[in-house]
Amino acid sequence: MARDTLDATPLHSRDELVAWMEGGNKPESAFRIGTEHEKIPFTLGRHEPVPYHGPVGIHAVLEGMKAKTGWDPILEGETLIGLADPRGGGAISLEPGGQFELSGAPLMSIHETCSEINTHLSHLREVADPLGLGFLGIGMSPKWTRAETPVMPKGRYRIMSAYMPKVGTLGLDMMFRTCTVQVNLDFASEADMVRKLRVSLALQPIATALFANSPFTEGKPNGFLSFRSEIWRHTDADRSGMLAFAFEPGMGFERYVDYALDVPMYFVKRGETYIDVAGSSFRDLLAGRHPALPGEAATLSDWINHLSTIFPEVRLKRFLEMRGADAGPWAELCGLPAFWTGLLYDRTSLDAAWEIAKDWTDEQRQRLRDDVPRLALKAEIGGRSVAEVARAVLEISRAGLARRAMRDSQGRDETRFLAPLEETLASGRTPAERLLELYAGPWHGSVEPAFTALAY
Repeated sequence: MARDTLDATPLHSRDELVAWMEGGNKPESAFRIGTEHEKIPFTLGRHEPVPYHGPVGIHAVLEGMKAKTGWDPILEGETLIGLADPRGGGAISLEPGGQFELSGAPLMSIHETCSEINTHLSHLREVADPLGLGFLGIGMSPKWTRAETPVMPKGRYRIMSAYMPKVGTLGLDMMFRTCTVQVNLDFASEADMVRKLRVSLALQPIATALFANSPFTEGKPNGFLSFRSEIWRHTDADRSGMLAFAFEPGMGFERYVDYALDVPMYFVKRGETYIDVAGSSFRDLLAGRHPALPGEAATLSDWINHLSTIFPEVRLKRFLEMRGADAGPWAELCGLPAFWTGLLYDRTSLDAAWEIAKDWTDEQRQRLRDDVPRLALKAEIGGRSVAEVARAVLEISRAGLARRAMRDSQGRDETRFLAPLEETLASGRTPAERLLELYAGPWHGSVEPAFTALAY
């Protein structure tokens, strides 16, 4: 989740919200790739969760990373809750259960993204190894109960934790026990945004299937291949899902703003203080009649923070966020941005991807979204299996990356980062299915070996 913004610019009208989002339009020459990934800290000895406080806690890891990177501290009051690159690049933040997130810098190529991830994970190992800690690349905590999972000291998470059980059955699991990898990509215009949003929403379950990697809960198979994705189906229907309205005529920035205005708020932040307004209306805040802030105008930071608490399968801010994939091994962390960059940053590929999905109905897209967490590549849409669709989409992505012709120092283009996905399709087995085979075979019904096999 993004760190909270403080910008007191007052806002008074819906038009100002729309104009702010339109400010994300960029020339193609300014398009960048921003990759975020989360991982689960654990003790190397007994594979236990890691608390925030203490000599070998999350705070100690953050302090070590601060010394290693020279990044600036992000504080909530006097509590260290993250780090920010002072050069305007990436940031490190904490998810509610201690999941450690790198929000990467906006970069030109997947080569740079992979280098960034590699540097981050190398630094993290150097800091964590002496503390006896490791980090796990998986879509959901495979072992601990929610009660055993630590709670990070961030004000917004206290408010969200109180609200989640009122609107869904698995929202607390989403907060405390899941991990994702996502990529943030740019658009050139409103029309470009709409085309990219539609393609990425329709195909998001295909990515979920390819990256499915959360088959265990509390030490046992949970009956799903991406239980992380299933959890989102039971978190909060008001702020998640497939955004059927995005496929309607007239879709644009205004329509998304109207949707966002109708999503209930969690909080507003004034200085260092979080004010719990969970369930209330941003429209009231915009009109200066919010009961918690009578007579106060909404600010730009209120709007930006509110947008960060909306969780559809693809999220629109001043860029598009692909939110469908489970976290996984290092190579797959690079595969996710490569997959979407090849589809969305090449016009020929974008058009070809839309050809695949354009005739799917709202009902078909929703059924696909509902089926993929359990069936992954074996789910179906439009008379085709997800595996068949994924092969076609992956070929389109590969062609797009080849046309981009972004080469590293050895002359290689970005297509090589698709190799883990090609291996998944060649074998017909998702990462989760490979884990389940290990669990049933050499792991002898234990998830403990996962802490070695999936550690970064």
